[in-house]
Amino acid sequence: MIRIILFGLIAAAAEILGGALIALRKEWPRKIQEYLIALSAGFLLALVFFDLIPESLRVLGSVAPLYIILGFGLLHLFEHTLVGHFHFGEETHTEVMVSRVASISAFSGLFVHAFFDGLSISAGLQFDYVIGMLVFFAILLHKLPEGLTIATIMIAANQPRKNAFYASLAIGVATMLGIFVVFLLREMSASAVGIAFAFSAGAATYVGASDLIPEINRSGNRITPLIVFGGMLLFYFSQEIFQSVLQSR
Repeated sequence: MIRIILFGLIAAAAEILGGALIALRKEWPRKIQEYLIALSAGFLLALVFFDLIPESLRVLGSVAPLYIILGFGLLHLFEHTLVGHFHFGEETHTEVMVSRVASISAFSGLFVHAFFDGLSISAGLQFDYVIGMLVFFAILLHKLPEGLTIATIMIAANQPRKNAFYASLAIGVATMLGIFVVFLLREMSASAVGIAFAFSAGAATYVGASDLIPEINRSGNRITPLIVFGGMLLFYFSQEIFQSVLQSR
């Protein structure tokens, strides 16, 4: 449990760091953000199709797709149906993000998104350590851009810089809430972690395919889409390394 909490804190800290960089008036190169997002997208999608979905089907059987689609659909509901429009990476569309209502909507969407990040890390690590580490790494890659996102949205909406930092801090807290929710589910039912794992597979599919890939497609940089394949290769080599380390113990 302590190890899982530690990984959650690292992910939350990356989120808060992104917000702090903006709040402290530090510039963060757009290309670096795009490369991190592309790497995360490739890694996350490879993780989903090679590990998360197959393992969910193995554990839960024919009912697994139900929880997978629920995870996918619920995140879509919160991010793009109940709340307003937002992008990953540093937000430059000041003509879009001008009202406090817009900034609150974006904050709400990213808060829910971060909650599912924490849930995915916790469920993955409790279900299978190797898979959990891969989930953690995939999520960590896009945490810094996520922190940059919410802070720049707040500033574009004419919020004080301290509010930009507090928003990234709150989203870091949402990540930790997701971590602890899985602990509570485990106490309620032994099968709850398996269900949470399948649910997180759907959420991870949505993050990779609907949140991250569209941002890459909007980029005019031709190198960025190629880094998606680099993320997929990174997943393969990371998986091999983690498995080798565990087998050598």
